[in-house]
Amino acid sequence: MNRNFRQTRACAFGGWHCVVIALGISGSIVCAAAQTPASSIVTYPTRPIRLVVPWPAGGGADTVGRAFAQALTEAVGKQVIVDNRPGAAAIIGTELVASALPDGYTLLLPTVTTGINPYTHRKLSYDAVKDFEPVILLASSPYVLVIHPSVPARSVSELIALAKAKPNQLNYASTGKGSAPHLTGEWFKMLTGTSIVHIPYKGGTPAMTDLIGGQVQMAFGNVVGYLPQARAGKLKALAVTSAKRTPQAPELPTMIESGVPGLVTGTWFGIQAPARTPQAIIDYLNRMLNRVLASPELIRRLAIEGADPIGGTPREFADYIKEELIRWSKVVRAAGIEAE
Repeated sequence: MNRNFRQTRACAFGGWHCVVIALGISGSIVCAAAQTPASSIVTYPTRPIRLVVPWPAGGGADTVGRAFAQALTEAVGKQVIVDNRPGAAAIIGTELVASALPDGYTLLLPTVTTGINPYTHRKLSYDAVKDFEPVILLASSPYVLVIHPSVPARSVSELIALAKAKPNQLNYASTGKGSAPHLTGEWFKMLTGTSIVHIPYKGGTPAMTDLIGGQVQMAFGNVVGYLPQARAGKLKALAVTSAKRTPQAPELPTMIESGVPGLVTGTWFGIQAPARTPQAIIDYLNRMLNRVLASPELIRRLAIEGADPIGGTPREFADYIKEELIRWSKVVRAAGIEAE
């Protein structure tokens, strides 16, 4: 027997037989054969890997996805190709991965919508938990609460007092009904006992344009887009929604520090594979991605997008997704948002 052999496991799915093995005393290579005859064993990866980004090219998710695709390409020695499949609040791309072969060659870059879509869309063709294997939570980026300079508030506490004194007279912009910024605004209202009117827009650009122009008064938005506007004096930034102060704006307090305990959210990025992907492949990808997360160049590229690296185990990511599902289900129900 080969001295480097570690373990062999046989399995079957979808009418195919597969053999999964782990090779190499160093653990640097995981070998697997998925959707091949049981007598055939190949190393993984032997060909390019597709990373499905369910958002348009040029956006924050696409930029983060491409940064990780490049880093993972260098780590595993095979090209990782970004495949943008936008549409329906990331549902189109997510559906594609849910139905892909569980062979490690099709991966998904999930974001915060993973925990939201099951409650804002009546009929999904996939289950957010059962149809995917969590690989790793890559990074997260908080939202920043910004207001128009005409709003007479210099802090979150002053904004809350103003909103309570003038119920339904303040409004907030979002990137659309059911979006994470929309639900963050609703969550803020729930925790503070305020009545603030939601103004949905079709995307972040028109929302920001009207906020700067004074047509709307506040918003929860990504730090990359809104902080430069605040620093230019076009908006006022009051707080961030991370658990700790963000390196992108260390001068800004968190919502917790501002008297709104529990409001910790933002967008995040991870890696998932289709359900029934061999555990050896999941573990190998997790190990490689944890390794690239320590790269100074990758950390620098994430900082440009206002994101901080996280990492961890597949189990930790699975637990995080479950927490997201619980969190957003409560917000959707409390806000009375009807699924489309």
